[in-house]
Amino acid sequence: MHKLVLLSAVAALAGCSQERAADPAIENGIVAADATVDNASIPAATPAAMSLAETTWTYTNKDGKKVQESIDAAGNYVTSSGAEHVDHGTYAMRDGKACFTSEMNKDGESCWTVADTAIGASEETVSDKGEKLTVTRVAYVAVPPM
Repeated sequence: MHKLVLLSAVAALAGCSQERAADPAIENGIVAADATVDNASIPAATPAAMSLAETTWTYTNKDGKKVQESIDAAGNYVTSSGAEHVDHGTYAMRDGKACFTSEMNKDGESCWTVADTAIGASEETVSDKGEKLTVTRVAYVAVPPM
């Protein structure tokens, strides 16, 4: 993710450089002593898209069970409670929300709000149906093969 942000920043700077080259106050890369630079014309860097790939989260589900959910790099997730397998399926980001599709039920896709959360920190997430859930990010635990 850091590389993507760095690449975005470099691209934004390159774009600024090309725009300013057309400015008559700039000739051969040298700015005239009396030239002013209009910072409003510099495009802002676009933030990198959020991803939950290779993250693990813990929470208490609606049945009162403490569960752990891991999402691998390919978008597969597994939810477990201790040794009990609770759910598995796929995950994808859609319109800034984390959307999960279970392979164990026919409820369809369930989308939740997300925020950039550090390991050890908690956040409240809300589903498209209005359900609220407090989740805690923990160190990544690899998804077991299915």
